[in-house]
Amino acid sequence: MANLANRLVPNLPQELSPRLAGAVLDQRARGHLSAYATQNTAAIRRENTERDRATASRPAFVRDAEKVIHLPAYNRLAGKTQVFSLRANDDITRRGLHVQLVSRVARDIGLSLGLNLDLIEAIALGHDIGHTPFGHAGERFLNDVYHGRTGRWFFHNVQSVRVLDVLYGRNLTLQTLDGVICHNGECERQVFEASGLASFSEFDKIVQGCWDNGEHAIGHLRPMTLEGCVVRVSDIIAYVGKDRQDAIAAGVAREDTFDDGLGSAYNTWALGAFITDVVEHSFGKPRIEMSEAAFAEMRRAKRENYEKIYNASELSGDLSADFAELFAMVYERMREDLAAGRTDSPVFRHHIADVERTLAHYGRSYDWQADLDLTVVDYISSMTDDYFVALCQDLDPSCAPVFRRRGYFC
Repeated sequence: MANLANRLVPNLPQELSPRLAGAVLDQRARGHLSAYATQNTAAIRRENTERDRATASRPAFVRDAEKVIHLPAYNRLAGKTQVFSLRANDDITRRGLHVQLVSRVARDIGLSLGLNLDLIEAIALGHDIGHTPFGHAGERFLNDVYHGRTGRWFFHNVQSVRVLDVLYGRNLTLQTLDGVICHNGECERQVFEASGLASFSEFDKIVQGCWDNGEHAIGHLRPMTLEGCVVRVSDIIAYVGKDRQDAIAAGVAREDTFDDGLGSAYNTWALGAFITDVVEHSFGKPRIEMSEAAFAEMRRAKRENYEKIYNASELSGDLSADFAELFAMVYERMREDLAAGRTDSPVFRHHIADVERTLAHYGRSYDWQADLDLTVVDYISSMTDDYFVALCQDLDPSCAPVFRRRGYFC
């Protein structure tokens, strides 16, 4: 792959300039963090409990990363679609792998920039933990019914904060939660500067604004740390090429489908070129930025993915209307069960009981009765693809043909 080149941007380098490579290696050899890195001592939690006290072996953001990966919601990411659904293909990316890829890309960038790698890892591993089944199509279907009933908006990054901060009450740091809500890889920018956020009171207003105003609020979010900025750009870097590999493996695209001429090798090229570019243009600065050429190429590639991949996926095409109806059906049935207090319903047995049991360890409870619509949202967004399919078929066996899968041998 030494001669791997993108014919649309043939001069975009795959390696750091000798000058900057020397500066990176010198900083690493000295064991220095950047002056703009987030220090462990700056960690802010809602509660200063002895249980969450930072130690030499488990600094504040290490604790955050561990809190994330031990949650049931993290485990379920392995059963949630990234892009392609209803396919018997064990090599297509699920969301559980995606968050690890984002973590890896972000740690590569953070290492060269001298940032706090533990904070980067915590944000990256937690950033999609509130995502729906069936990818962004599922997110859209759930938002449509939720917004129709309440006037509020569902977005997975906001739900991820709710999962970490409310549903499981894990007392994560403000820096991690801020990075999670600000990660949205759908909103690309060439330059990211830290927001200056400093308190949970400010943060809680931001979260509420996202529920109330949707994209209008989310589109203006900026992370409070450079580590959060790195995760945000890394989200796009991690998926823009990987989704192409999956599309080719799924038969949705061919090696010659894309304008850059790289086919599935675009992922290798993108990782090298975009990571290099971010480091080259951000080292020693109080911001994270890309060159105009690299940023333009990333936007172009993402736009091409929409045209040739995302809009061609099953849930954006023939099955879109069927799945929209199924999300609405599940939503209405589960809300009716909550309102009627039917404790034998799956929403009680598989969701409320589990959340309450987890919260009991921390002396908390799940106030599910305060907002039945939000409780239904909590439940549906927690589901894996397979669980959603099983629940739909249990509620209405006649829907089984909608879920006809492409098998391993056909």
